[in-house]
Amino acid sequence: MAILRMTFRSRELKRDVPVNVVLPFDRGGAKPYPTLYLLHGLQNSCDTWPLNTRIERWASDRGLAVVIPQGENSFWLPVGGPEYPYGDFSAYVTDELVQVTRDEFCLSRERSRTFIGGFSMGGYGALRNGLLHAETFGKIAVFSGAVHFFEVSPEEVAERGNMRGEAAIFGDLDRTRESDLNPRWLAARLAEHVAAGEVPSFPQVKFMVGTEDWLVRSNRSLAEALRELGAEVEYTEAPGEHSFDFVGPHLPEMLDWLMADK
Repeated sequence: MAILRMTFRSRELKRDVPVNVVLPFDRGGAKPYPTLYLLHGLQNSCDTWPLNTRIERWASDRGLAVVIPQGENSFWLPVGGPEYPYGDFSAYVTDELVQVTRDEFCLSRERSRTFIGGFSMGGYGALRNGLLHAETFGKIAVFSGAVHFFEVSPEEVAERGNMRGEAAIFGDLDRTRESDLNPRWLAARLAEHVAAGEVPSFPQVKFMVGTEDWLVRSNRSLAEALRELGAEVEYTEAPGEHSFDFVGPHLPEMLDWLMADK
């Protein structure tokens, strides 16, 4: 296996950006790698997954490539203004990064072998961007997703779900509830596109969240909403809080789900 660090000038973010790429070595004559684009959480970086889990070993054992980009505190959305670095982190991850890494490495170009996932802020980013670009991603892996902004009351968001002022990214929650910032709204629009034959299917989605995580209710309610709209959803709760102490032990199970039938 190898974990590589690359830096390139992003057209979407208008600066040099770091990316970690995990590649299995022992390929033989295998076809291009199935690939997971793995997003970090709030106040984290592209180094957080390698430092806090055994992602490189477990992914390599399964023949899975993993691309881990840097997203600042953007919630993997288009952001700007004085509090956040300017750039469209959504277009960067779902379009530019996918194309750059496919061109540079032996990565699959098939939707069924291209995945997106993340923890906390990254879980929200994976779900929102995976649904928004269902033509690109076949599976979405959500660890303890920070999906609460539109799943709980504005009062609870203000009290518990706005640690660093990140709710400002979403604007007026009453107004943006009916927009693609809201995964529930986005899934409803995607269901219409699937019914019309414009998209082949929903991406498959797997949620994993700790029972002591205050986000458990939001993840549970959103998973049920996706099921009702026709998505194939697996949902797992297990003892644990909102930390890598929960994510680490459950990461092999998530990787096995991604690689099932691959």
